[in-house]
Amino acid sequence: MRHQNRPFRLPRRADVVFHARTAILLCAVVVPTGCASDHATAVSPVTTTVSATPPPKPTSTPTVDPYAGLPLIDHTDWTEAIDGTRLLVYPTTAGRRTTTPGTDERAWQEVLGQAPDADTPGMRDQFICHWVWARLVEPDKPSWNLEPWRPAVGYQATVDARCNPGGPER
Repeated sequence: MRHQNRPFRLPRRADVVFHARTAILLCAVVVPTGCASDHATAVSPVTTTVSATPPPKPTSTPTVDPYAGLPLIDHTDWTEAIDGTRLLVYPTTAGRRTTTPGTDERAWQEVLGQAPDADTPGMRDQFICHWVWARLVEPDKPSWNLEPWRPAVGYQATVDARCNPGGPER
């Protein structure tokens, strides 16, 4: 409460600094002993070790492929559709579930082992698009359909076209 005859005065900077230092010192004394115990706790000094290499960062990507050695592609079938030839690619359970880096290329090599005629830039972009995106959007889709008649527009444009550059699938 302020006295009526005395004007209100702001604390001087020196007062603020003094009170801040006092609060910090009080915290340094109270905090190490803890609040849950009536007994004083011995405080050990903290040692910091500086390493030349940073610690490993946590990652959600597995470092070991749980599906190593298992096929990622079950089989492929060439078919004829209203708009032209189509390669149906049937992934295995491992092919649907793996998230290990590099498995996209391993799976593409399996496709080429079963269907060598699929080795075109547009087909590869369609496959990688399905590998990355179709597995997320529709993980249980029985087959991924790749069409050699679709234009080779590059990977990003293939993704922008929802893996079907040149028009929707019929």
